[in-house]
Amino acid sequence: MDRRDGASNRGRSFARGNGRGRGWRPGDERRGHGGRPSTQPPPSTASAAGITPSVTASDAPPIVGTCPDMCPAAERAQRERLRDLAAFERVGSDPRSTAPSLAVKKFCRTISSTSVQASDIRPLSVLRETMDYLLDLLNSSEYPFDVVHDFIFDRTRSVRQDLSIQNLVNEQAIHIYEDVIKFHILSHQRLARSCKDSDASSLCYLNTEQLMKCLLSLFDMYHIVHKNDSHNTRKAEYYSFFVLLHLGCKIPRMADSLSLWYSQLPASVVRSKEMIFARTILRCYHLGNFKRFFCMIAADASDLQLCLVEPFLNEVRARALMYFNHSGYKPQHHPLTHLSEILMIEELELENLCSICGLEISGSGDTKSFAPKQTSFSLPSAISHSSGLHISREIER
Repeated sequence: MDRRDGASNRGRSFARGNGRGRGWRPGDERRGHGGRPSTQPPPSTASAAGITPSVTASDAPPIVGTCPDMCPAAERAQRERLRDLAAFERVGSDPRSTAPSLAVKKFCRTISSTSVQASDIRPLSVLRETMDYLLDLLNSSEYPFDVVHDFIFDRTRSVRQDLSIQNLVNEQAIHIYEDVIKFHILSHQRLARSCKDSDASSLCYLNTEQLMKCLLSLFDMYHIVHKNDSHNTRKAEYYSFFVLLHLGCKIPRMADSLSLWYSQLPASVVRSKEMIFARTILRCYHLGNFKRFFCMIAADASDLQLCLVEPFLNEVRARALMYFNHSGYKPQHHPLTHLSEILMIEELELENLCSICGLEISGSGDTKSFAPKQTSFSLPSAISHSSGLHISREIER
């Protein structure tokens, strides 16, 4: 049976207690789950990892993995025969040879929880080791980043798949999901910087899609494991990531229910500096308060929050140029030097952005500007991504 990623099956959630799963019960969608709107049943980590179990947890006990390696021996042998080894898994660049210390279990779209063997599933300790190994590869400079990303992208989905098959929901599983999300956020930034063609653009979209799914599954796990813990120091930042993703014009969003989502969050999360920052940023974006938008990011964003918003910055800057173009009088030109300070972008990069938006630049040297009310202006469908904020992050605190 085809277990398509993001399948619509929402028939399983997780039990409170010992970290093992139990079937989702009717009525859960009315009470809400994981701090999200209660208009539908919560997606489990199974659906987010690309698994649609053929039986519920009440029909059969959950599997307890016994595989001692990052990749089961049977899969290693098969992939050696088929020469199906990624560059990182080969011994001496030989596509027919790997080792337990190199091979990592691949994600499988078609998998049945009734036929899988315990020896093919990695226990929590091995999944933790696998995740650490994959994160170390993220800094590899031996291959282009899209090659590194493609490998880690697939293998982290396999890690999530093994967690879901075993119905593991505990503090260690949460840490693994948080690390997977860090990988997707760092990739979100690096892929956007290298996004030069349609293939790279599709990688950006798929990466963001998995980031969103991982966040929703993590929120489910927070609800179960941290339900009575109102002083967790990590989860506020992860909730803020979901809000910041709504800056992107091409990101699946919950605009109609975001206020309801806020109302169902724990009070400690809502009052946290991370969530206040994210909500203020989103509000400034919608109100057109671009100076405060960029000043707040420069002064208050955490490293991961900055990585997450960076690919959206030129979209925001283009929208700001639209506001400037519609305001003022034709004789009063907008100097690029002044606008570059407000939008925290190098003047040359701003000039290029103006050109993309159809604005005609006048003047020369240090006095370049554009006149408002230009009818040629249009928001481009595709905008090159910036390299971040052109300002010291210590300024304007």
